Amino acid sequence: MAWLEIRFQGVATDLDETEHLLNSLGAQVVSVYDAGDQPLLEPLPGELPLWDDLKIKALFDQTTEIKTLTQTISSELNIPADSIEHEHIADQNWETAWMEDFEPMQFGEKLWICPSWLEPPEQDAINLMLDPGLAFGSGTHETTSMCMEYLDKHPPRDKQVLDYGCGSGVLSLAASLLGAGHVTGVDIDPQAILAANENAHKNNIDNSKFNFYLVDELSAMQVDLLLANILSDTLLSLAPQLTQLVKTGGTIILSGILEYQTDEIVNTYSHWFDINEVCNQEEWVMIRATKVI
Repeated sequence: MAWLEIRFQGVATDLDETEHLLNSLGAQVVSVYDAGDQPLLEPLPGELPLWDDLKIKALFDQTTEIKTLTQTISSELNIPADSIEHEHIADQNWETAWMEDFEPMQFGEKLWICPSWLEPPEQDAINLMLDPGLAFGSGTHETTSMCMEYLDKHPPRDKQVLDYGCGSGVLSLAASLLGAGHVTGVDIDPQAILAANENAHKNNIDNSKFNFYLVDELSAMQVDLLLANILSDTLLSLAPQLTQLVKTGGTIILSGILEYQTDEIVNTYSHWFDINEVCNQEEWVMIRATKVI
């Protein structure tokens, strides 16, 4: 069975109305994409962040009358009819088609993330088997990528590591595979803890080498390396608490920072840390610092 795909621009504030209209016209699938280049920050549990300007795609039965469909969408949503694109596309296995878009990702020289359905391209590399997911990330975002590259360049061999805001556990598990003595991951979302534990078991990591907790369950500790890939506002509000979790002489990695937020983060953490490095990918920044008091 072939399908008729309709594509047009929209805005986030009209999305509910748009989805309702498309579904009432017989849409089988409605998908939303970024129409610009707007960064989205990592959401809190229960939040659904959305771009301001959207590209909307909808799939209809191939027999749907194109002219009537586009005229109705144009009239109801008040958009020009000639801005609505259409295309007939062949049927496919939609449950697995998304897998074609993912390939193994390399970070630095020897660290890879590989989807479970693909063979690692370098069998002798450090291969973290992790399937892409919507909820907690899988290494593709710049903030995570910079942290992964840091771990590859500075393997935390025999160190005590804390991953604050661990999500799926990608940084925790990479640190463990790179030789960390013990890794603790914490998050505010119980689903993240379940996902991180499942991913650890999928990668055959020794149970004695990791623990994942909810933030409220974290006991007093001090680590050699703290990874905090979380929102800038949270990094600011938690600065005293995060500082107490790092040994004197230990390292903190701060990520999830947009360029314009860098100075405020640096000024805040300079009370306790020497700032060693500020690096960026696109509009995102990662800061490496050493605790001095």
